[in-house]
Amino acid sequence: MASTQPSTAQPTTTAPAPYGTWPTPVDAALAASHDGRPEYVGTVGEEVWWTEPRPAEGGRRALVRRSAEGAITTVLPAPWNARSRVIEYGGQPWAGVARASGGPLVVFVHFADQRLYAYAPDGPDAPWPLTPVSGTGGGLRWVDPQIHQDRDEVWCVLEEFTGEGASDVRRVVAAVPLDGSAADDRAAVRELSDDRHRFVTGPRVSHDGRRAAWIAWDHPHMPWDGTVVMLAEVTDEGTFTGIRPLVGDTDESVCQVEWDRDGSLLFVSDIGDWWQLQRIRPDAVADGAVPTSTLCPGRGEEFGGPLWKIGLRWFRQLDNGLIAVIHGTGTTRLGVLDPETGDLVDVAGPWTAWTETLAVRGDRVVGVAASPYTGYEVVELDTSTGHTRTIGAPHTDAVDPAYYPRPEERTFSGPDGRDIHALVYPPRNPGHTGPEGELPPYVVWAHGGPTSRVPLALDLEIAYFTSRGIGVVEVNYGGSTGYGRTYRERLREQWGVVDVEDCAAVAEALAAEGSADRARLAIRGGSAGGWTTAASLTSTDLYACGAISYPILDLTGWAVGETHDFESRYLESLVGPLAEVPDRYRDRSPLTHADRLRTPFLLLQGLDDVICPPAQCERFLAAIEGRGIPHAYLTFAGESHGFRLEATLIRALEAELSLYAQTFGIDGVDVPALELKR
Repeated sequence: MASTQPSTAQPTTTAPAPYGTWPTPVDAALAASHDGRPEYVGTVGEEVWWTEPRPAEGGRRALVRRSAEGAITTVLPAPWNARSRVIEYGGQPWAGVARASGGPLVVFVHFADQRLYAYAPDGPDAPWPLTPVSGTGGGLRWVDPQIHQDRDEVWCVLEEFTGEGASDVRRVVAAVPLDGSAADDRAAVRELSDDRHRFVTGPRVSHDGRRAAWIAWDHPHMPWDGTVVMLAEVTDEGTFTGIRPLVGDTDESVCQVEWDRDGSLLFVSDIGDWWQLQRIRPDAVADGAVPTSTLCPGRGEEFGGPLWKIGLRWFRQLDNGLIAVIHGTGTTRLGVLDPETGDLVDVAGPWTAWTETLAVRGDRVVGVAASPYTGYEVVELDTSTGHTRTIGAPHTDAVDPAYYPRPEERTFSGPDGRDIHALVYPPRNPGHTGPEGELPPYVVWAHGGPTSRVPLALDLEIAYFTSRGIGVVEVNYGGSTGYGRTYRERLREQWGVVDVEDCAAVAEALAAEGSADRARLAIRGGSAGGWTTAASLTSTDLYACGAISYPILDLTGWAVGETHDFESRYLESLVGPLAEVPDRYRDRSPLTHADRLRTPFLLLQGLDDVICPPAQCERFLAAIEGRGIPHAYLTFAGESHGFRLEATLIRALEAELSLYAQTFGIDGVDVPALELKR
């Protein structure tokens, strides 16, 4: 039965039981089956389409459609997997159009070979390839497609490897014929932009078809540091001319651009500290002046976010000129903005986390949202009535919601009195409380990125621990997004310092106020969160143990070729230029300080990870060998950066619980014992 609010029904009695031992229906299989969320919503005629995860089907991303009558079907059967690998994190992997005859046509990127395919799901034929395979390096990859029926082409981003190295790569805006003539012929792909920039997003074409705009940036900047909006004239032959920068800079991050019907360009920029929605009229630019206007001034909140994937959308314009926006500070909301008056009306409903995907059709807006008591759903807003409804991937309570944690949004005080934002999830179980005089163990969760944040949304992985009596606190440490550029830049050249200090400050505060057992604190994280976890374990004695997933452990190695192109110079802002501060790279690395490690740890690693490769873990394990530190190293074939296979998710979660049980002295946990080596 679906629920949008926590259940008020409680057992007539609750029994005291040691924290960590509480029986719960939230097992690892249940948490794994709900891993992931719908992504990349779009409209195809009167239908709404999106991708959604299938952990039990090899971790693939299925493409799903909802008919105008409400019937939901899977467009592509297994093993088709709509997922791009451009910049490794991918982005918008599909586009569709409703044809006058023959039903819808969709193009999509298939993960296994990264080719672009076309498919008419109402026809008799299987998907057919539009692009060739390249044997050079990582091959040819595609993302952020848009179908131009008038030209019989798909315009998108082409990522082309020119050698075997991770950074032997170029990216351009390209046009792919829909007739399949490029399936075996790279020369049939038309390059629309030059390759003056290392990174580009897909082009947005003006309503009259005469102009195109896209976002570009270069090393050493990341897209949340500095990007530029590029503008081009589109000729009758479909080529780009007069390519030039329009707005943006090395210290201004523009994360989305879209055309208004009047020929002006709408974009989101953080030039005023917050990512704000703005307008520029390209024809009015003269003598270097950039006449921009903020559409919703005076609001200290974000209307955009970090461009970790290509094709993310925080706003979309409706046919009536109003603009649907995702905005907020920490938590996010869906609102409807009148660009003429600046009035912003938020959508009523329980949702506190809207993801970076929006679609519009007529006066309706479609997005993906969750709340503390519901998972991510596909939600539709009728702007003419203000009515909202769930139209896809509806949340269904797999267990009594009384087992869900109740999050507390809190702001803690860190070093020098700086604010630290966090979500606290105390232990919660309808049948049990802790024994009198006993404080619960707590696990600090350090998010990845690190230029990212944690959403206020139901996560059964958190409930897996809290319903057993283990508290969780997710820390949006300095450097996190959602609180303005100034908060984000606290981590500039301070990675491994500010993040470690902020996580420790929150854990210490919970212990000092009597919410957590100081002797039973743990820390866990993946990717950049794995770095923060390892750095915390090797630089403090606060935590009793830690769970480290697909981490960075050696800054120097990561900076000189052990990662992919997109993040290959990320450390220049997080740590500093390697040539100028080589000692800093060495001194902050957990690998350098492996001799300081005293606590048990679990290390989890995908063997196909090219972002944080297994070599980093192997060097770290070699450094602690023979020192008697209890630890386990679990590797997973077929997994890359972030786990997607159901069996992997179950094994990893149960291993983590076993680590805490052994370290915290919790008896009788319902998972296989993790073998800790010394």
